Amino acid sequence: MKNSIEFTVNEKIYPLEALYGASYVFVDDFYIYLNKNPKDETIVNMKGKKNLSKEDLDIARGEFLNELLSYSLRLKISDSNKKIKELIVGQALVGSISNEDEDDFYEDDPLGIAVPWEDKYKKDKK
Repeated sequence: MKNSIEFTVNEKIYPLEALYGASYVFVDDFYIYLNKNPKDETIVNMKGKKNLSKEDLDIARGEFLNELLSYSLRLKISDSNKKIKELIVGQALVGSISNEDEDDFYEDDPLGIAVPWEDKYKKDKK
């Protein structure tokens, strides 16, 4: 295919989600085609939306592979922090439920952050 570059990515090393993320970064400048082969590999074909030299296509391939590595690391970090994120969200939800029953929970708010807009900016009717 003219104005394109094709290479394979090993799915045992790079998760499919990372491949999708890396592909999305390039959709403004390339048409991205992903196909699977029987060797647990994904065939990536990047076709330029503008005419590109072979050198430009090689650079794009390298940038794609760097982006793939970056997305893979983000996914790994996200997975390893999953329990902590769930704990933080759970604590936040429990805290909001316990304050929900109090009518004047914002009275202990010295900066007035939790004061309802209507109370903070109501106009006196005279």
